[in-house]
Amino acid sequence: MRSLRRVGSIVMAAGLAAGLVVGPVRTVSAAASGGVVRVSQLGYGALDGKAAYVMTRDAAAGKTFQVVDRHGHRVLTGRVGGDAGEWNATYQHVYQLDLSALKVPGTYRVEVPGVASSAAFEIRANSNRMLTAAKDKAVTFFTEQRDGANVVPGSLGRQPAHLNDRAAQVYDWPVFVDPDTDQTVGELQRIGGPVDVEGGWYDAGDYLKFTHIAAYSESLLWASARDARKPDKQVRAEARHGLDWLDKMWDERTKTLYIQVGIGTGNVEETFIGDHDIWRLPEVDDHLTDPSERFLRNRPVFRAAAPGQPISPNLAGRTAAAFALAAQVEARTNPAKARRHLETAAQIFAQAQTKNAGQLVTSLPFAFYPESAWRDDLELGATELALAAQRLRDPRGRAWLKQAGYWAGQYIEHEAGGDTLNLYDVSALAHADLIRANRSDRALVKKLADDLRAQLEIGAERASADPFRAGAQYDNFDAVPHTFGLAATAHLYRQVTGDRRYDDFGTQQLDWNFGANAWGVSFMVGVGENAERCPHHQIANILGRELTGAVVNGPNSEELFEEGLGDHLDGMNPCPADGVDQYAQFTGHGSRYVDDVRSWQASEPADDFAAIAVYALTT
Repeated sequence: MRSLRRVGSIVMAAGLAAGLVVGPVRTVSAAASGGVVRVSQLGYGALDGKAAYVMTRDAAAGKTFQVVDRHGHRVLTGRVGGDAGEWNATYQHVYQLDLSALKVPGTYRVEVPGVASSAAFEIRANSNRMLTAAKDKAVTFFTEQRDGANVVPGSLGRQPAHLNDRAAQVYDWPVFVDPDTDQTVGELQRIGGPVDVEGGWYDAGDYLKFTHIAAYSESLLWASARDARKPDKQVRAEARHGLDWLDKMWDERTKTLYIQVGIGTGNVEETFIGDHDIWRLPEVDDHLTDPSERFLRNRPVFRAAAPGQPISPNLAGRTAAAFALAAQVEARTNPAKARRHLETAAQIFAQAQTKNAGQLVTSLPFAFYPESAWRDDLELGATELALAAQRLRDPRGRAWLKQAGYWAGQYIEHEAGGDTLNLYDVSALAHADLIRANRSDRALVKKLADDLRAQLEIGAERASADPFRAGAQYDNFDAVPHTFGLAATAHLYRQVTGDRRYDDFGTQQLDWNFGANAWGVSFMVGVGENAERCPHHQIANILGRELTGAVVNGPNSEELFEEGLGDHLDGMNPCPADGVDQYAQFTGHGSRYVDDVRSWQASEPADDFAAIAVYALTT
């Protein structure tokens, strides 16, 4: 149930002076009328820099603030510093509060007497454990998204679904009413099958499955498994589940890459309906009997190109990267499996259309995921092939390394300069891994490091002008995953260069995603006192259960909400129950966040969102 999505924006604020004190103190109201206090509900490391934000109706510079522990004892005091700027007409002042002197592990709240009290937050002696706990929840989301027979019951009580995908028919690309919609014209034309495409993950709050998204998510999960300081069985298990399905989407015999299972909506003639037309549990689909529901019961499969023909370079690059990253991880314990993954990666990469790419292939319709960059995908594919070859002592590694350098140069020449790490631009991971693979080429290493720094500067420049130091344009799609992407890039940059100048910036991005934002919301379900509550997700909504680890889009352009949220679909449980938008008063800087099950613009979770969170939180 996704729509057009693009890039992101950033944030900065002012300071204060603080002093440690100890003693009992009477707490203030957690919902005082003068303003709000925002903190990272993920928590802070004891030795890390720590910032909170107070957003007020009236000027508050010079006011005293205090931090109290869970017993109400005051442990820190300070004064509100300079004004960082206006948020909206109601909240005309934002101030940054420095909590860095707070180092003792425990649970705390920030209070600004006469203004507000913050949500609870923790100080952890070991910040890595804090990050790992959140990462584990994001991985849990993938288990909740599983399709097919190999589901994990978990907290959602998942049941096997879409077993008919084991014998799916292949159809020609549908004709769409309009390039920006998913409604089709006429009947689907069968061109092949049956093929076994059972398994994998649902893409988002719906039940469609896409190779484009799965390959990106797989790449990040395998990179997380590879880069973690300790083996992570949970990440590896979920990455293997996803790769099993991705392997089904590649037909080695006919050299065909399938790109999608299912169709969004029905046709204008109303002879069939699609995935987005009804709200239901997935296990229902295999047993539907109405003729109009035939493409829910027996879901269509679509391919990237005719058998043996060149594959859109973005798809070829990222899909090859997923298999090559798996080969790197499996090389130590199962070299035979690693070599099979390397061969699959090599086959797909060799079939990439590298001339006259034209409009890229992502999904049907293309407007669901309108990717325009592709050289970064080829750089990533070639780089991961080279690294896998190095681990497996495959002589083809040198050739792939040369190709990686070529595509890195082509990316920097033609596509760099406007985006940062996210679904549509994977160059940050590609650059960092290419530096690791080819450190002896000093000129290339410098060029790649410079581009990584340029991507971080996109965020840092925005941060310098924004009250909350967010790293993405939150008046556009994908603010939250872009922010996780900037945090991940800051970490990658330090790893490959040793330069720590963006460490604080990366931490600020995580803080923003977990509650240090104008809305005071943690955008990962299950993390924090005030996390996303009403995700646009069919299973969680119907069952009325928490969708642990789901990462949502977060704030988006307020223009997307001008016509309201629409009616509740049949079977959709209203959430919030009273229908009240409690965050309306915090709309500002052209952005709005609505925590409502109907709010696909802000509250829909997705695999790629969770995947970049997993990678950004890997320690």
